[in-house]
This record gives sequence, C-alpha cells and structure tokens, in this order.
Amino acid sequence: MKALVVRGGWEGHRPVEATELYVPFLKNNGYDVRIEESPAIYADQAEMSETDLIVQCMTMSTIERDQLAGLREAVRTGTGFTGWHGGIADSYRASADYLQLVGGQFATHPSKEPALCGGTEDDNFLPYTVTMTELGQGHPITAGIGDFELETEQYWVLHDDLIDVLATTTHPVRPWHPWHRPITSPAIWTRRWGDGRIVVTTPGHSLDVLENPNVRTIIERGILWATRTASGS
Repeated sequence: MKALVVRGGWEGHRPVEATELYVPFLKNNGYDVRIEESPAIYADQAEMSETDLIVQCMTMSTIERDQLAGLREAVRTGTGFTGWHGGIADSYRASADYLQLVGGQFATHPSKEPALCGGTEDDNFLPYTVTMTELGQGHPITAGIGDFELETEQYWVLHDDLIDVLATTTHPVRPWHPWHRPITSPAIWTRRWGDGRIVVTTPGHSLDVLENPNVRTIIERGILWATRTASGS
C-alpha cells in the first residue's frame, strides 16, 4: 500500500512534528510512505492513481486548480483521504470545491471569558466532551471508545448532510457569546466520495492532543478504514 503525507501551511499546527507522530504507524502497517511539503503532488495523475491513502496536514494555505482537480479525482476513484483538526478541516479556505469534497469547514473555536484571556493560544482552550453518536458506537473507527473529555480548541464546524457523524461536541451558551442555544457540531466524521473514503477528526490542535489515547486511536483507525479497498465499498 502507498501512503502520501502532505503537510505544510500554518506552522502553529506543527505540521512536520504532527505528521511524524503517525509515520511509524503507517510503516509498521505495511505502507510505503511518501512525504510532500505542498499539495503540488495532487496534480501528478500517475502518482495519485497509485496512492491508496492521503494523510493531509495543511492548515489554511492555497491550492491550484489542477492540484485540487487531481485530489478530487483521486478520492473519487478510491484513494482514501484523512487528517485532523485544521490540517483537513481548515485547508484551502478560498476553495469551495475543496469544502464540498470534505463536507465540513472550521468556522471558529469559541474562547474563554474575555477577562480571562491573555492574548495567547490557550485563550481558546476550553474543557469539552467528545460524544459518540449511535453510528459511532458501532463504527470500526470509534467502536469501544466512550465519550471523552479534552481541554483544547473546540471546533465549531459548518457542514452538510452527506457526512456520517461518528462523534459530536456541543458549544454551550455563555454570557459573553452571542448565540442563544447550545450548538452541536460534528467532531469526527466520515464521508463517501465516489469510491473513496474520507475521515475527519477535529481534535488535534497540538501534539499533546494528538497523543491523547482516544484521539490517537481514532486517527490510526481512520487511516486504516480510509485506505483504498478492492471493492471501493
């Protein structure tokens, strides 16, 4: 099996260090791993046709039209696509076609009470629960993993109805925020696109979150589940 790791974009998500956490897992499971520092490889039709899985960690950044077309075609014809946090759910903000492919887009991560904010990244670190859905309780990616707690960025996600939600997180009403009822966002989802499988895991802002046993297990299982299958089903 061939795995392609595509990393880069905003350095705050530590794309090199974050992806290096999972390269040993890929190699130990029999993947031949290629690492690229930009999405330019997506435009290489020959290379993409032989790629069984893409692990992307590319927060924000930009993508050219031929690169995105290559990515979409690869997934449509069976290449798996997975990633975590902003590396997949906040990539290529200017591309509606990328958003359609992935099915969900980071909108914000609500902050602490303003009086407690000091202008550092942990202003947006809140305690929250990742809650398994009925589908998630029996899915190969999340089966046996109960609801769990994190204290990190809690993603508010804009999404469509083609995603299959394995876990959610709920943003409560707080006096300093303008919404008037709790908002539930998908926290982990899968998506079928043609013959391809997509897995998005929204926790993963920092290395300690990626090393959380629940988060790491979900990402690793998602890698295996998304990989190209002979049947495409």
